[in-house]
Amino acid sequence: MIQHLTQRAPAGLEGVAALVGRTPLLEVSYESRGRPRRVYAKYEQRNMTGSIKDRMALWVLRRAYASGELRPGDEIVEATSGNTGISIAAMGRALGHPVRIFMPDWMSRERVALIRSLGAEVIPVSREQGGFLGSIRLAGEYAGSATGRRVFLPRQFDNPANAEAHERTTGPEILAQLGSIGLCPSAFVAGVGTGGTVMGVGRCLRAAYPGVRVHPLEPANSPTLRTGCKVGSHRIQGISDEFIPSIVRLDELDTVVDVWDGDAILMAQALGHVGLAVGVSSGANFLGADRLLDELGEDAVVVTVFADSNKKYLSTDLCREEPVKEGYRTPDIRIRGWGTVGCEPCCGRPCAKDT
Repeated sequence: MIQHLTQRAPAGLEGVAALVGRTPLLEVSYESRGRPRRVYAKYEQRNMTGSIKDRMALWVLRRAYASGELRPGDEIVEATSGNTGISIAAMGRALGHPVRIFMPDWMSRERVALIRSLGAEVIPVSREQGGFLGSIRLAGEYAGSATGRRVFLPRQFDNPANAEAHERTTGPEILAQLGSIGLCPSAFVAGVGTGGTVMGVGRCLRAAYPGVRVHPLEPANSPTLRTGCKVGSHRIQGISDEFIPSIVRLDELDTVVDVWDGDAILMAQALGHVGLAVGVSSGANFLGADRLLDELGEDAVVVTVFADSNKKYLSTDLCREEPVKEGYRTPDIRIRGWGTVGCEPCCGRPCAKDT
């Protein structure tokens, strides 16, 4: 499937690629307001650096090597809210590239420490310098000022390879895993940071099942997709980065699902209490899937992603007591159990059984 992307890539890229993708699909059984339900979620912390962004980073680098945009020894410079920076740092350094990451200075300190531990340089960007948009601007200015050296900008918010990564890997894995147990998707929902996941997976699923619903998710506290600009603030790191990325095509998607950040924190905590140590956006995605089941019915097959682990949020409100507010869904949810379903794609092993 990706042989045409490897002709100029360094030999070490295949070692990196072996650690990306082919993640388990979980079935989480639970009760929502007393009604039995199930949600299917890709468990993306099984990737190389522990997040779904490894898929995009790998695909972008493959594309860049194949086109000649990226050559051995070039510096890689990216603007990020964290997970992409970690992925680019790990892969870039593994392949011998210097890496510089521009990142808003309010991201969790674990993110900064991880990027630096991988040998990359972190440039913090304050709100006064423009936050997320400032990070993108400063990364571009740095690359533009380079003299006597080559700089590659992945441009995750604008790069079509971002969505293509999920159209070619995440989506087919979901279809294969559901298909192996005789199911087809009714809907897919995922939080929008760059939008690559929801756009790419959505295109793949709709190519197979044109009637499948595809919903972007954002924080109710900061409805960027609904307004087109930064409104309010929120604590779901990795999504709703103050603007609508160019790769997001809202006309290709169904209605926006919104979730309160406090509710997402409570749901991520609840998932952690049954052994699924996930980040805050995973809690939000689960709640978004539960909301869709209100509309589609208990037998619908709603799929989402658990994008990363809780390890990058140990210094945040995820590890503090979160107050329950009126309208939250988590207090009415009781997780009964979870297991892996279908086959692990391309692993050559028997299908995993329930935990």
